[in-house]
Amino acid sequence: MPYFYGFDWTYLVIVLPCILLSLWASSNVNSTFKRYSQITSTRRITGAEAAQRVLLANGVTNVRVERVSGKLTDHYDPKSNVIRLSDSVYDSPSVAAIGVACHEAGHAVQYAESYGPIKLRAAIIPITNIGSKLAMPLILIGLVLSFLENFSFAMVYAGIACFALSLVFQLVTLPVEFNASRRAMTAIRDGNYLTGEEQRGARKTLTAAAMTYVAATAVALAQLLRLLLLFGGRRRND
Repeated sequence: MPYFYGFDWTYLVIVLPCILLSLWASSNVNSTFKRYSQITSTRRITGAEAAQRVLLANGVTNVRVERVSGKLTDHYDPKSNVIRLSDSVYDSPSVAAIGVACHEAGHAVQYAESYGPIKLRAAIIPITNIGSKLAMPLILIGLVLSFLENFSFAMVYAGIACFALSLVFQLVTLPVEFNASRRAMTAIRDGNYLTGEEQRGARKTLTAAAMTYVAATAVALAQLLRLLLLFGGRRRND
């Protein structure tokens, strides 16, 4: 039984641990970035310069590097062919800034090389966006029309299927992010952007960032399992 004396144990046992993991991952990436953003690299190249070097080393000449406001708002925009680096990365020569900048440049290189997983992620974004918006409304419609039985269950499971698309997106995102980090560390090592000890700091920064995607995947999986337990059990009981 998903409910015990009116208490939903599925949330406590399945979802809450993953949410706590997500909170820890978010805190960890902030603290790790803060730590290594205070360490100035020996070569003293900025994040923007590091990103540009990665692009040139891979023959990518049609991508601009721009500044964007905010903290940890760094991203690559494939529609505009622009790498946007936050204030704490763009003109910073810190170990963390170089790691993050090279990671975003790694995404630009992925697009330039038609890296499979990132093409797949881009292709499914419209579908997953629609699915995430329809999931809860469909489930609610199914619950409200529970007296219609078969139609009700069809709506509920259609909603669960739509929600499952968010998990698919997270699963596809994982190899994209890990690959971008590997590209970043390879570029840093081959380009001699950071010393050996500084490279370890950049790797820790990127690993902390990667954990946020792992946590997001865990949360999506937990929520999907919870929905299946709640409504699968409900159908058996009915």
